Amino acid sequence: MTDHTPDPIHEDRIWSDERWTARVIKNEDDDGWAVAMMLHGESEPALVGPWTMGRDKKNPKPLDVNAFHTLVKTANEVIRRHEQQLHAQLNRNVTVRTDDGRRIRVALAIVPDDEGATASLSAEDEFGEELARVAVSPAFALNARSAQAWIASGFARPA
Repeated sequence: MTDHTPDPIHEDRIWSDERWTARVIKNEDDDGWAVAMMLHGESEPALVGPWTMGRDKKNPKPLDVNAFHTLVKTANEVIRRHEQQLHAQLNRNVTVRTDDGRRIRVALAIVPDDEGATASLSAEDEFGEELARVAVSPAFALNARSAQAWIASGFARPA
């Protein structure tokens, strides 16, 4: 192991590898148990879910390699879905037809930043050739009407 990679842990209530730690915790909402999946280096769990009671109906079922791998797979899927949702929120596009019948794809790309988000509006023809790109406000509302208005303006920067 390197200095930056934690040693693996394989205990009844905590299990970890190079990237993930599963920790069985008391469920604050009831008498049951939960499991929290933490990606190393992150401050918040990627996944928190219910955990099975043990045979004594008081203590949690111990973690094992199979449960840990299932939890890692689920936590990775949660992260992937979150990234897809964020990408969809920050990147929008619409395809419109011009008066002369050309198809133009207009895309809005927002780049989040703690100092202030930036955004750009771009247009491509049906062959993927970029026709224009301008900076816009991250609050720009992209829809078919605003895309057609931008094209009709000769790709002038929207106000």
